[in-house]
Amino acid sequence: MTTADSLFKEASGLSPFEKAQLIDRLISSLDQPDKGIDELWAQEAESRIDAYDRGDLKAVSLDKVLKKYR
Repeated sequence: MTTADSLFKEASGLSPFEKAQLIDRLISSLDQPDKGIDELWAQEAESRIDAYDRGDLKAVSLDKVLKKYR
């Protein structure tokens, strides 16, 4: 049995609340800040704002976006 399997077996005995807490902590442990990625996203955001300001990129209303996915 792998470590993951044994951990799952043990976690299966937890209450729903304890399972939710464990899941939250596990997911949070995966979300580590990365300054390089943050910088790239900031550059991308600035690039999109500049494109919008130049008229190269058009905005779409939230209603139109939501309607597309309903």
